[in-house]
Amino acid sequence: MSPILDKRRAGVLLHITSLPGTGEVGDLGQEAHHFVRFLHDTGITVWQTLPLGITHADRSPYQSLSAHAGNPELISIDWLCKQGWLRHTDITSEPKNALGYPKSNQLLTKAFQGFLECAHEADKLDFTHFCHSKDFWLDDFALFMALRNEFQEQSWNQWPEHYRDREIKALQEARRRLKVHIDTTKFQQYVFFRQWLELKAYAGQQGILLFGDIPIFVSYDSADVWANREVFKLDDNGEMVVVAGVPPDYFSETGQRWGNPHFNWHNLQKTGFIWWIDRLQTQLELFDILRIDHFRGLEAAWEIPASEETAINGQWAKAPGKALLSAIKSALGDIPLVAEDLGIITPEVEELRDEFNLPGMKILQFAFGDGPNNPYLPSNYITNCVAYTGTHDNDTTIGWLERLNDADRHKIFEYLGSPQLPLYCALIREAMASVANLAIIPMQDILELGTEHRMNTPGTTVGNWTWRFHWNQLTPERTERLRHLVKLYNRSG
Repeated sequence: MSPILDKRRAGVLLHITSLPGTGEVGDLGQEAHHFVRFLHDTGITVWQTLPLGITHADRSPYQSLSAHAGNPELISIDWLCKQGWLRHTDITSEPKNALGYPKSNQLLTKAFQGFLECAHEADKLDFTHFCHSKDFWLDDFALFMALRNEFQEQSWNQWPEHYRDREIKALQEARRRLKVHIDTTKFQQYVFFRQWLELKAYAGQQGILLFGDIPIFVSYDSADVWANREVFKLDDNGEMVVVAGVPPDYFSETGQRWGNPHFNWHNLQKTGFIWWIDRLQTQLELFDILRIDHFRGLEAAWEIPASEETAINGQWAKAPGKALLSAIKSALGDIPLVAEDLGIITPEVEELRDEFNLPGMKILQFAFGDGPNNPYLPSNYITNCVAYTGTHDNDTTIGWLERLNDADRHKIFEYLGSPQLPLYCALIREAMASVANLAIIPMQDILELGTEHRMNTPGTTVGNWTWRFHWNQLTPERTERLRHLVKLYNRSG
């Protein structure tokens, strides 16, 4: 176990997009730094976010255009103005989108022009160094984004064959023709990484660890699949024969058909899993702790024929998780990984998790339905785990409790010792009081919010990933209650 995870800590789950602010989504500017100060003041030492990648139209951070690139929508425009690369008049004169916000992509293009015209020489050298140090993914990604823009955001398998199949002469010509777009994309990544690393440094000064999330699969329409076909199970034309998902479970009677390509583990293993190691290396630059989403897919993953509309008619396909984790450990050492071991967990998955001493996840909303041996009951926890009231895929705790019948609520009331507190407060207290080394509380639960504020409803594609909080929701009473629980249960790290 990494020393970071081997002590009692408390954390808050809040994605960057959920921060307050004047833009269309939360960003890496002053509100993010303000949130770090709030965590420090309450004794919280872990800030967990969702993946940071560039999303598709559904805005899911679990379906991104790159496993390495950060989302330019998270860039602070005010920061660019402070650097002198963008003028406030650029913001006010910029056409607005349907929601009344300036179009950030156009502002970032203007900022690049400002950078070229007036940035200090040290900044320009820093940008050049960034491009060289990230060229193992950045070159392909920037070209991918330029071509995707040229073809009206069609998936890469719909591009003309010479681009789809990465013919050398065609790509050379495209790099020359699309140089401005390519360089602008690289600049956006430079700014994203620079802003994020400034936030990480500030968090470190305040004693706050950043906890990131790695989706096990990548989107088919991504630079990763376009540039690394051999890493994935594709046919000769680059089409998917099978797609990823999960069978019917707690969240969906028909399972979830995610539509991601499956890994070609045979080819990955021949290369020493270098694609995976590079991917983790990027995320370790950004985060102090990493969660592997859908960890059970490293032991076996649900393969669904691409022609199927639901996830029902799939099958489990084995994966070389032990070899992969061994290669990661050999290359990167004992890095602080958390296994998202939810869903259908077999003894083989538990064995893989435990062999590498990875903490799993314990969700209180899953704890009260299967008798005293339920692994999510706090009385069955071990120290090497992460306790949650709920995750981004769960309803808020208040919303979940309201949907339960009286008998189920009474089970919880009895298990918690007939508390005088409201049940949602008692459940937060239970997570904090547990033996789990790390207890994470979603921000919605700290703010005592209902179902309408949940982040995501699995199996749906509308109305997700848009929730944001406001500072006036964080009353002094709620802040003090959180501070008291952190201190009471010795979770200040």
